[in-house]
Amino acid sequence: MTCTRFVDRTHAGRELACALAGHVHDERPLVLALPRGGVPVAAEVASALGGDLDIVVARKIGAPGQPEFGIGALAEDGEPVLDELTLADLGVTETDLAETIRRERAEIDRRTRTYRGDRPAPAVEGREVVVVDDGLATGVTARAALRWVRENGPRRVVLAVPTCAAQAERDLAEDADAIVSLHAPPYFYAVGQAYADFRQVTDDDVLRLLRSHR
Repeated sequence: MTCTRFVDRTHAGRELACALAGHVHDERPLVLALPRGGVPVAAEVASALGGDLDIVVARKIGAPGQPEFGIGALAEDGEPVLDELTLADLGVTETDLAETIRRERAEIDRRTRTYRGDRPAPAVEGREVVVVDDGLATGVTARAALRWVRENGPRRVVLAVPTCAAQAERDLAEDADAIVSLHAPPYFYAVGQAYADFRQVTDDDVLRLLRSHR
């Protein structure tokens, strides 16, 4: 049985923007996308809401020997956000993750330079911020991004995603003032199951979309 809901990320962004209309109160919110996949979605949201579009770069921290199994994440210049229960279950310490954290921080620095160039990080203080990704599986990367935003003093934070695992939405309830999601299938396997076209978003795609909103 297919759970496809969206044609592609652009279609998902348009639907998400409609759902956000009653949840975002500022006339010009700050819309922060998680690159890469969140940028096409966030571009549609920013256009529909009349918001400013920028990015918050976050990376998953994978378990030793299981890089796709996220046991934490970090965002921009923030501290690692780790799932302490999972670390304990696996017998893994933060010291064991030091090389992975160093590598992911280097990739964050690369993406930040690539996408922002010489521009500073977006000014979050006092603003209503909408954090957008193309979906949530475990939610660990979104949590790191949300905490980075919180540390910079926003007035209000909304997390918006087209599709998510129900458990991830519950886990993130305390990290955002509101969570808006459109599609939570009963059997969630991966974010891509909600999309007919889930091709990889490239650095060039991200740059094109960001430039079109400046």
